Amino acid sequence: MSRFTGPRLKKMRALGIDLPGLSRKTIESRPTPPGQHGAKNTRRKKSDFGVKLMEKQKLRFNYGLSEKQMRRLVVDARKGKEPTGDTLLQLLERRLDNVVFRAGFAPTIAAARQLVSHRHIKLNGKLVNIPSIRLRAGDEISIKDVSAKLPIVVETLGNLPLTRPEWLSWNEQALSVKVAHMPAPEDVPFPIDVQQVVEYYANRL
Repeated sequence: MSRFTGPRLKKMRALGIDLPGLSRKTIESRPTPPGQHGAKNTRRKKSDFGVKLMEKQKLRFNYGLSEKQMRRLVVDARKGKEPTGDTLLQLLERRLDNVVFRAGFAPTIAAARQLVSHRHIKLNGKLVNIPSIRLRAGDEISIKDVSAKLPIVVETLGNLPLTRPEWLSWNEQALSVKVAHMPAPEDVPFPIDVQQVVEYYANRL
């Protein structure tokens, strides 16, 4: 399955949660699932599989990943010494496109990915164009001087979609952010039962 390119608010309503990496909009005014029978569907109890699938989809759609990318991340998370779920969340938060978003350079992760792909972002002083790069403690992200004047960057920096997390250290003068330390599971900006995600892939890898 490829990345989602359809109506973002509709997808969030289907999942029943705001996903800041997917859209700046919220489902507050229309919290029920989309469709004629949306209100009735909220009362229907989900199966065990349905719960696992929904938790997995929250991560996939918020971080803008294909199913293949999600599977690869779970495989990598299994190799670590820490609990698979905690490692998976850390790997997602450490992605360059996510850090560009959390730094406040872009309104969504999709927009952040575009900034990286078009070579507007520097990693430790060098231009990069790979959104999936995993950052380490001490890495510094900045934006090209000319790119800092882009309307989308100026607007987002003036009205942050999310408060910058504690694990990122912001330099206002340089318009740069440094990874102070590795993110923790609770740094994910929306509720997630990651164990359900781990169990979803338990028999699929």
